[in-house]
Amino acid sequence: MTNSIHDMGGMHGFGPVVPEPDEPVFHADWEGRVLAMLRAMGYTGLWTLDGFRSSLENLPPLTYLSSSYFERWCRGLERLVVAHSLVGEDEIVAGRVLRPGIRLNRKLTLDDAKVMPWPKFDRPALGPARFKAGDPVRTRNINPPTHTRLPRYARGKLGTVEAVRGCHVFPDTAALGAGENPQWLYAVVFTGRELWGEEADPAIRVSIEAFEPYLSPA
Repeated sequence: MTNSIHDMGGMHGFGPVVPEPDEPVFHADWEGRVLAMLRAMGYTGLWTLDGFRSSLENLPPLTYLSSSYFERWCRGLERLVVAHSLVGEDEIVAGRVLRPGIRLNRKLTLDDAKVMPWPKFDRPALGPARFKAGDPVRTRNINPPTHTRLPRYARGKLGTVEAVRGCHVFPDTAALGAGENPQWLYAVVFTGRELWGEEADPAIRVSIEAFEPYLSPA
């Protein structure tokens, strides 16, 4: 997440999260088609999952807030295909092809799509983990203009490592197309009062998964 409207964790004023009883996977047929398009276009290898997440995060705030879940996916995909010159902005506006497409020399068949696995992000460690369970740590107070997995409400806060989750692709670089740069990942727990002050419920504990570059010894 970036410092955008997407990073809503801990923010006030948006009302409670009310689960929909017996919520269907898709509320309309077009939502399923958006998922299919995203999966198919991901097969091109032109962007990473974190690159896709970044495309959503940087939607204009009014567009983001007025769009449904799958609308954001669709708008994020539009941004990616335009950024990679697969589609022109004028074609998005027109809603149809205006010129011959670019051949990608990759073919995704229906059978391929049925067995296409979800990607895995664990990677061999390049060195020992810096922290262990029980270690006190402080998150860095970073404000990157690009994608990160450290939410604003947990920046510059004191927490405790709960568990070591292994080594994984680092989203901050993967989103930029700058390589996987594998990093150790930790579960870190914070008190509610550490995150939100003395008025927070003292019984609240919040755990996040934080990559090693986000953490310093406390």
